[in-house]
Amino acid sequence: MFLITLSDSNSRVDVFSFPSVPGFFYRTVPWNDIFIMSQKGYVATPPYSQPQPGIGLSPPHYGHYGGPSHTASSPGIIKPAGPLGAAPPGGMLPQGHPPPGPHQFGQNGAHAQGPPPQRFPGPPPVSSAAPSYPPYSPSTQSSYPSPGSTASMAQLGSQLGAMHINSYGSGAAPPSQGPPGPASAASVQGPPQPPQPSILQPGSQVLPPPPTALNGPGASPLPPPTHRPDGLPGPAPPNAQYQPAPLPGQTLGPGYPAQQANYGPPVAGAQLSYPGGFPGGPAQMAGPPQPQKKLDPDSVPSPIQVIESDRASRVGQVYATNARGQIPPLVTTDCVIQDQGNASPRYIRCTTYCLPCTSEMAKQAQIPLAAIITPFATIPSNEKNKPPNPPAFIFMIDVSYSNIKNGLVKLICEELKTVLERLPKEDQEETSAIRVGFITYNKVLHFFNVKSNLAQPQMMVVTDVSEVFVPLLDGFLVNYQESQSVIHNLLDQIPEMFADSNENETVFAPVIQAGMEALKAADCPGKLFIFHSSLPTAEAPGKLKNRDDKKMINTDKEKILFQPQTNVYDSLAKDCVAHGCCVTLFLFPSQYVDVASLGLVPQLTGGTLYKYNGFQMHLDSQQFLNDLRNDIEKKIGFDAIMRVRTSTGFRATDFFGGIYMNNTTDVEMAAIDCDKAVTVEFKHDDKLSEDTGALIQCAVLYTTVGGQRRLRIHNLALNCSSQLADLYKSCETDALVNFFAKSAFKAVLHQPLKVIREILVNQTAHMLACYRKNCASPSAASQLILPDSMKVLPVYMNSLLKNCVLLGRPEISTDERAYQRQLVMTMGVADSQLFFYPQLLPIHTLDVKSTTLPAAIRCSETRLSEEGIFLLANGLNMFLWLGVSSPPELIQGIFNVPSLAHVNTDMTLLPEVGNPYSQTLRMIMGIIQQKRPYSMKLTIVKQREQPEMVFRQFLVEDKGLYGGSSYVDFLCCVHKEICQLLN
Repeated sequence: MFLITLSDSNSRVDVFSFPSVPGFFYRTVPWNDIFIMSQKGYVATPPYSQPQPGIGLSPPHYGHYGGPSHTASSPGIIKPAGPLGAAPPGGMLPQGHPPPGPHQFGQNGAHAQGPPPQRFPGPPPVSSAAPSYPPYSPSTQSSYPSPGSTASMAQLGSQLGAMHINSYGSGAAPPSQGPPGPASAASVQGPPQPPQPSILQPGSQVLPPPPTALNGPGASPLPPPTHRPDGLPGPAPPNAQYQPAPLPGQTLGPGYPAQQANYGPPVAGAQLSYPGGFPGGPAQMAGPPQPQKKLDPDSVPSPIQVIESDRASRVGQVYATNARGQIPPLVTTDCVIQDQGNASPRYIRCTTYCLPCTSEMAKQAQIPLAAIITPFATIPSNEKNKPPNPPAFIFMIDVSYSNIKNGLVKLICEELKTVLERLPKEDQEETSAIRVGFITYNKVLHFFNVKSNLAQPQMMVVTDVSEVFVPLLDGFLVNYQESQSVIHNLLDQIPEMFADSNENETVFAPVIQAGMEALKAADCPGKLFIFHSSLPTAEAPGKLKNRDDKKMINTDKEKILFQPQTNVYDSLAKDCVAHGCCVTLFLFPSQYVDVASLGLVPQLTGGTLYKYNGFQMHLDSQQFLNDLRNDIEKKIGFDAIMRVRTSTGFRATDFFGGIYMNNTTDVEMAAIDCDKAVTVEFKHDDKLSEDTGALIQCAVLYTTVGGQRRLRIHNLALNCSSQLADLYKSCETDALVNFFAKSAFKAVLHQPLKVIREILVNQTAHMLACYRKNCASPSAASQLILPDSMKVLPVYMNSLLKNCVLLGRPEISTDERAYQRQLVMTMGVADSQLFFYPQLLPIHTLDVKSTTLPAAIRCSETRLSEEGIFLLANGLNMFLWLGVSSPPELIQGIFNVPSLAHVNTDMTLLPEVGNPYSQTLRMIMGIIQQKRPYSMKLTIVKQREQPEMVFRQFLVEDKGLYGGSSYVDFLCCVHKEICQLLN
């Protein structure tokens, strides 16, 4: 049971607990942890509906929590010793049943007979020893204290009536820091108090609990607290010895040393005063007992004071819900609640905002874990969620010397006049809500004011690139339709404005920082379109050096080439995601630019990286312009958070894609468009049921281009089986390759490439060996048996192993390897399938009267013919291979030249020739291109000429030109691995 002792010498409340075995705990707790109903005449324990471990059993008395419907008292619960209301004098309690209390009603009304339902059943008793008190039986025992216990109860009642109650405030009780003080002679002199009948005075009284080892006849004085340096009492030392209640005929064992009267200075706070203090000397101990005095109502904790105190500290303030587990203002406090992710307390309030980590803690504390939810609560108008501002597009152009001289800046400015007319808009909206802004840069940043009422655009220069700031707000982000004339004026002036510039050094990280700060100042998500061409070598954050070291290839240090040089870009990406700033980068490198560093921010923010090596205006401009137009027009969501949920038994464990994760569950994306995919890996937590199957739900919260906040949800139900054959029958090879590619490309940042390749081969062999052992019919060991759904998995895995990311060679630049790695990390299944096994079409078999694509052939040189023309596409590149004996009529129909020798291989676009062959081929190329996120530059290849070497590396069934097995050789390798595993 609990014994609560109150001292007039110190501000403390001491709580004792006696379990059913010898030994108990003692602690000092703050006053507001104890609940006193002074007007009802009892000390109330919390309304537990279940046993409490560690709390002793006492004879129950009908009161606030007792009732005749209980046939037995729940073990470990203290029942108040008195009825509701004041008791008549003489210790006599009224007969009859108490009024129904809260304990008598469950979910569906009053309980019938029997104990109340238990939400948290307590643990079994730790001892089989008999309890200190006889069990309660309504038919044989009175509901009230027996005469034998009345005297001891009165003695404790007298002590309780002469004590102070102080408060430590809202904090916990002070810890013990010193030994107990010496015993006072005054506390042990004088005769013991004779037992007196318990007389309950009219008014507010405290009824003592039943006798215990500390308040029974001849009990030792209560223990003093230990001392702290600040004078506050602390809990008793852990080696204090106490004895359980004596049985009849036994004597009480040695107790705690007699307490000292002086406990240190008083503690500030409201005090509960009794006219008669605790006896402090022989004179006070002698004579008849002091009569109990009336409890001072002004000394107990006041609800009004608590309410007013909370109001004084929080009224009128803004309560933001962005922090986890913070305690909201009281319901009686008026404040402004700002919804920042967690629900407003007007919708949900909890009994505690910090849950115990284990069920054992919950059972020990017995604090209900509950939430009170009001889904349609009335919200003040000033708290209603303001719709997010529509996103903005900021165009950031590198105006260094090389870009001016090669005409790139002028091309970009001219194209922007066109693409700005195609800004994405909501369905059924006439105009786009997206605002636009413009920045140019080299070593410094130039912001432009294009407000609609200006006759000419205004330029503001930021030279301090170490701490970038936005020099203007009004006029920087504008509606294109309203400021069209000013914007066109600016785009005409930019190439001329920097025509005489000789500045070749550029910055990069400050450019992203400037765009993010502009979006942040405008309180909107958005997208940065950065047009950049060189390694950022100017003195600024994110400065890079040339580290393209071919000597690292095929060494353990090779992974460094895929890592960013500095952590500036990683932390910059994190900030961009937090503010909904997506970065799309158009690179025009003529030499090494460190794609691994520059491309990190686009990858982690959900943007796209485009790269045009050795950009030439007459050859590459159309590919670039197509990419720019498609990127601006594509369907996109901003400031997105995705969460993947599963049914019981398995869970999402790993994520791959253009994402950033601050925790293990929330996938954060500054933006996500129609071409980006996130690959999620699952693992078992428990056994899955064949009957219920497995469920996956993906929920994405995002902002539309019109500024609306929306939630998109996708659900998928899967089968579960205890048969391996069912598992293999249901596999999808294209999805498997997507997963293996992303997991391998993620691992290149940390592991040697040789180890990654070995893991891929071993896992392929393990999957197929398991099938052969458990699912296939017995066959000769020399036979390679593949499941039907995975029979082409080896050719895809071999293609992945030969990719330049996993198999470095000096002929492939480090930037190209880093570029392909980042592209694959965001690919969907259709794009990765085409990337690892290109589409090869025989064009010479075209039926010009049909719109159907010719049947594809296998990617092997053996499938080519000297008399044929073949089109190959892998999503990034497109080749038109011309056999040395190509039919002249086809050459004439496609290129409008008489023979193969007259074909210009420098062209990147087919000429428009008004004949069926040309029209059909151009239509086929358009169909292939239409489904892909990147514009594929066309390369014309003649058989037996030098450029054919580039074409041949995409014939993935053949042996790699710079290493890598052929498809047939890889099958033999896998078969050998399978045999070793089975043996």
